[in-house]
Amino acid sequence: MDNKTLDECRAVYLTAEDLRVAASILYNAYHDDPFFVEALSTSDKFAYEQKLRAAIREELNTLWQQKQALIGLFDQERLVGLACIVTQEVPLGEGRYWHWRLKMLLGTGWQSTQAMMKKESTILELLPSNHCGILQFIALAPNEQGKGLGHQLVQAVVSWCDEQPELDGIGVFTTQESHTHLLTQHDFVSLGELVIGSVPGQLLFYAGQQDE
Repeated sequence: MDNKTLDECRAVYLTAEDLRVAASILYNAYHDDPFFVEALSTSDKFAYEQKLRAAIREELNTLWQQKQALIGLFDQERLVGLACIVTQEVPLGEGRYWHWRLKMLLGTGWQSTQAMMKKESTILELLPSNHCGILQFIALAPNEQGKGLGHQLVQAVVSWCDEQPELDGIGVFTTQESHTHLLTQHDFVSLGELVIGSVPGQLLFYAGQQDE
């Protein structure tokens, strides 16, 4: 593990200038994600990649405009990872704003847009309260794997959650055992197995440790 890298990295909110690099990191991290492969289903690889880029770009821009938590992990001035958290202070799932629906529809198609809204609605129904967030994205740049930065990024997420007195916790749908293992090391607990579309996974939840 590169301890020097760990010491130098810092977690701060993303700026508008960071969104392009953030979108690139997310695109690489989620290229083979089972949910997106199914939701953006197409036999044309180029069309799939175009849809994925559009979905990530629109979601990042929307979260930014709605002042949701976009946490970046930086090695000096270089963005090496990020986590995106959305709270129920903004409409989610079937309640998504019409302009989000329209832009996502144009970028990904009707069935894909419906699948993404259904995913959110399914997660929200199973969270403990209406004051919980969803960890929409969490990713490291491809060449930053294996340095222990994943732990630092998850720790930034839980620290942020602990500092939000109005938030009861954060839920996340995981489809890979390695991701589940990482998150459970930081006090995420399983709320049970979950199938979204035909994609099986775990619904994990971090309850937060707000001061009394």
